[in-house]
Amino acid sequence: MEGHVSPTEGAGTLYVVSTPIGNMGDFSFRAVDVLESVALILAEDTRHTRHLLDRYAIHTPMAAHHEHNEARTTPELVARMTAGESMALVSDAGTPLLSDPGGRLVRAAADAGIAVTPIPGASALLAALVASGISAERFTFYGFLARSGRERREALDEIASLRHTAVVYEAPGRVTDTLGELEQRGAGERQVALAREMTKQFEEVRRGTLAELRAYYEDKAPRGEIVLVIAAAPDIAPTDDVVLARVRALRAGGMSARDTATEVARELGVPRRLAYKLAQETPS
Repeated sequence: MEGHVSPTEGAGTLYVVSTPIGNMGDFSFRAVDVLESVALILAEDTRHTRHLLDRYAIHTPMAAHHEHNEARTTPELVARMTAGESMALVSDAGTPLLSDPGGRLVRAAADAGIAVTPIPGASALLAALVASGISAERFTFYGFLARSGRERREALDEIASLRHTAVVYEAPGRVTDTLGELEQRGAGERQVALAREMTKQFEEVRRGTLAELRAYYEDKAPRGEIVLVIAAAPDIAPTDDVVLARVRALRAGGMSARDTATEVARELGVPRRLAYKLAQETPS
């Protein structure tokens, strides 16, 4: 098969091990067995992972493996696994590689013919999705959005027009900004679930329209780790003629191009970027 790398004889295994995101009862027997059996545990934060290992009396050596050192340490780790050692990759919480480091190591191990074996377990992404009440048949995971700039604008434009479920990680203090920017793009009536502190003591899933949740959290930002699950955009989009007619009507009434774009995006559910382009091309 093209692109297939044959297993390296005598090589060890790289285990990608999911750890609890809150409730320690979510740690599997298999995960404990693997962490006890490997030569080295690669942890995003060794101090954090130490608490988990102590809880299960696991005495395997650890090494830090994170975004600041993975480029430097990956070749040596791959060499050790090629020579026969097995290792386990863990993040601070949940399933590694989902908005966590480790992708470089997994790719390098696979390219070297080292077996990469997942040890499934907790994931805030999947926990929020299945509790949201929003379709999980097809979804796009965006991780954490960029805080500003073109990358953020393009991601928000894409989510606003997405025809299937979107899942986003967000910091508590930026929740209302993100919901507000999506509302400006016409997504105010979309169903949204805000899941916070999944599996922890104060776990909560709040559901409503995007506009309702934006208003609810306006003066009281949610606390804890946040996952936003955003329902698909409506299947039936307005025709170009309908959008252009509405743009022309608002511009003829003296509305600015910027305000016209915001209003058309809100009313018709089209990307604000498209509405703004049409508004700029339409004289007032």
